[in-house]
Amino acid sequence: MGKTYERIDGRLRTFIEEQPLFFTATAPLAGDGTVNLSPKGLTGSFAVLDERTLAYLDFAGSNAETIAHLRENGRITLMWCAFQGPPNIVRVHGRGEAVFRDDPRFAELLTRFPDIDPSLHGLRAVIVVHAELIRDSCGYAVPYMAYEADRELHERRFAREDDASLSAYFEKKDHIAVSLDGLPGLPLPLPPSSV
Repeated sequence: MGKTYERIDGRLRTFIEEQPLFFTATAPLAGDGTVNLSPKGLTGSFAVLDERTLAYLDFAGSNAETIAHLRENGRITLMWCAFQGPPNIVRVHGRGEAVFRDDPRFAELLTRFPDIDPSLHGLRAVIVVHAELIRDSCGYAVPYMAYEADRELHERRFAREDDASLSAYFEKKDHIAVSLDGLPGLPLPLPPSSV
């Protein structure tokens, strides 16, 4: 029932851009390493950059497993499920990288997210994903669920932070600078934000 796509455009792009939630999966190279699966949301924090490139804003959180895995090996899978409308699941398997705040590409990438103020959420990086395999599948067993609204808690928590206090917050967390498996995570202290 699944189909492979050469590019993200048309109906496929519309489907991806309309979903309020997606998931990211990464893993270290070590066979006994910790596989990471994370939900991502917040309206405006995801963008299709071109037919084979996607990006999302990486905000403050309790760990940095995705960043650590991307720094080690670059492998990532993104997944969207239709919780409303016709059943569908889309997966993009590819290579990703974390573009940090001191990277010359950072400011330009932020222009691709005009509908969100990243300063309110403790922005750490922009995750850029280059698609290698794009597939969909039926999604017949995915339940119907209704999207009500984005939660406001993340913004309320991190809007009060400046660069120095955000860096101090990250430095106190066990799995920000170093992953659960001891891989380099988010480089600290954070460089000043250019936004």
